[in-house]
Amino acid sequence: MSEVASLTVFLLLLAVTSGGTFKSANGQKTWCVAKPSSDAAALQANINYACSHVDCRILQKGCPCSSPDNLMNHASIAMNLYYQAMGRNRWNCDFRNSALIVMTDPSYGNCAYA
Repeated sequence: MSEVASLTVFLLLLAVTSGGTFKSANGQKTWCVAKPSSDAAALQANINYACSHVDCRILQKGCPCSSPDNLMNHASIAMNLYYQAMGRNRWNCDFRNSALIVMTDPSYGNCAYA
């Protein structure tokens, strides 16, 4: 079983045992990011969907999360904004199976994931 598949199984079991909200036993926060295998069309659709429901100004040029300026980065940030705003439920980080829930903070530089 691949590392990604193992992580997915673990997260699904965590969801079932915690009523669907992803919080570890010690209250560790979770984040939603784009799957590296997602294609450009899916990533753009995820950005469009998420940003139609939450404020994505953090992605605008000159803002801390605008760089690197690529679909994978912007989709991960938009998807996570949506996931956090909607209550961190597993179903808020599905995006047609193009997302992963992670337990390691994906923040970088001056870009802080919520």
